[in-house]
Amino acid sequence: MSSLPKFQTVLQISKNGGPEVLEVVHDAPIPKPQEGEILVKNTHAGVNYIDTYFRTGLYPSSQFPYILGREGEGHIVSVGPNTPGYTIGERVAYTGMATQAQYALASTSTVTKLPEGLPAGIGAASMIQGLTALTLIRESHHVKSGDSVLVHAAAGGVGLWLCQLLRAVGAGQIIATASTQEKLELAKENGATHLINYVEEDWVQKVKELGGVIAVFDGVGKSTFEGDLEVLNRKGTLVSFGNASGAVPPFSIAKLSQKNVKVLRPTLFNYLATKEEFETYANELIDLIKEKKVEVRIHKEYTLADAQQAHKDIEGRGTTGKLIFKL
Repeated sequence: MSSLPKFQTVLQISKNGGPEVLEVVHDAPIPKPQEGEILVKNTHAGVNYIDTYFRTGLYPSSQFPYILGREGEGHIVSVGPNTPGYTIGERVAYTGMATQAQYALASTSTVTKLPEGLPAGIGAASMIQGLTALTLIRESHHVKSGDSVLVHAAAGGVGLWLCQLLRAVGAGQIIATASTQEKLELAKENGATHLINYVEEDWVQKVKELGGVIAVFDGVGKSTFEGDLEVLNRKGTLVSFGNASGAVPPFSIAKLSQKNVKVLRPTLFNYLATKEEFETYANELIDLIKEKKVEVRIHKEYTLADAQQAHKDIEGRGTTGKLIFKL
């Protein structure tokens, strides 16, 4: 640690509010890794919708000031005591806390080493959204070859990952919904086989005409939930993993008995609770990227000084693909 600077630049909030509460601070202390931790000098950090939840207060911050960020990529600059298997200089990607900073701590249970030749930024752009999509199709509903599935907001960050991964595992009908023709074409390029513009068409009726689905992957929430139950076939699964349109209101559990359907509200980190779980999925994800079975689409690269615009862009729901900070 002696060769490191005393202070670093971070993106933080000192109160909840709109994008204007985002602060770029240049004199934040650099943390010291403890046992089971490494310190990473970040080259890139991902931007995710959850960052806006902490900024607004929808998800309460543990304390202020609060450094944002949930994933990063960079090189190891320090290793905690009694933490074997990691070498200074190794390039890694990881999930963690306070990653939108020049330096961040990462638990060795949520770190993956990056192979040579992987382009800069791909690791940071893949961790949260890629692992979310992968665990959804492996754990929430294990997608089998030939399965007919529905993906809402299919041109968004997780949506594009889902389309590609569903294609890679041999899903049958991959039905995509989005708000514009441009977004639908992007979903098609990434694996969608049937396209529905939910602004212009009755998406519930369209899905029914296609024979319904065995699984729905829904990051939208409130506005699509009832329709999801309608389009599910017998013994189907509704995976509600986000609430872009608002939280799903309480509903009668008896509704599920009409077709013996299942409803899940998963979170990524409950699928990656152990080092073994994280490594299994992270290794599979990186292999899929290396083998070019999936393409990591980066919408735009920002600096921390552009953070307000990044939040406006992601909340405006006009982005397609991943937003990342270059540090």
